[in-house]
Amino acid sequence: MLELRPCCEHCRASLPPDAPQARICSFECTFCADCVALLQGVCPNCGGGFAPRPIRLASQGRHGNDLQHYPAGQREVYRPVDLEAHARWLASRSS
Repeated sequence: MLELRPCCEHCRASLPPDAPQARICSFECTFCADCVALLQGVCPNCGGGFAPRPIRLASQGRHGNDLQHYPAGQREVYRPVDLEAHARWLASRSS
């Protein structure tokens, strides 16, 4: 089950469970859409791509699959990205 982390790893923008601008990679690294654009759509932690994070219903989810029964995560991950180093790494991949 997705952790639904509460903020962007780069800028700390708030990303509540219903945030349409939340993006995740396959390892659940969590960024806002603005930072994903800065990162050129590539996760700085694993090198994978991003997808919109699914939204979990607040209540009345099918079979109790909702935030009341499965709350969003509280653990903040804050790892600001060195954008210059990230750009160099991206450039080295295409060489």
